[in-house]
Amino acid sequence: MRAIRRAVRDEESVTRRFWKALRRVAANTPFAEDLVAVYFCAIDPATPRRVKLTLLGALGYFILPTDAVADFLPLLGFTDDMAVLAAAIAMAAGAITDDHRRRAREIISQ
Repeated sequence: MRAIRRAVRDEESVTRRFWKALRRVAANTPFAEDLVAVYFCAIDPATPRRVKLTLLGALGYFILPTDAVADFLPLLGFTDDMAVLAAAIAMAAGAITDDHRRRAREIISQ
C-alpha cells in the first residue's frame, strides 16, 4: 500500500510511467482501452478529487513493477491488475465519460 501511495503522489510520474507500462503490455492486455479511459478520467480537471485518487491508485498498481501476481505469467499475470481496475471503474463509473472512452479508443487503435 505504501508503494502505491508513493507511486501516485506525483501525477507527472504516474503519467510518464503509465504510458511506458502500457506500451510494454498493450498487445497482451485485454483491458487496455479501459485502462486508458481511466487514465484520461484521472487527469481530467473536471473529475472530483476523490475519484482521481481512486483512479490514480488503480493506475499506480498497474505501473508498479511488483504486484500480487507477476504480470509475465501467462493467463494469470494481469488478473490482479484487472481486479483492481474493475473495482476502480465500479467506484468511479459516473465520472468516466464518453469522451474519455472515445479518446481511449483513438489511442488504442493507433
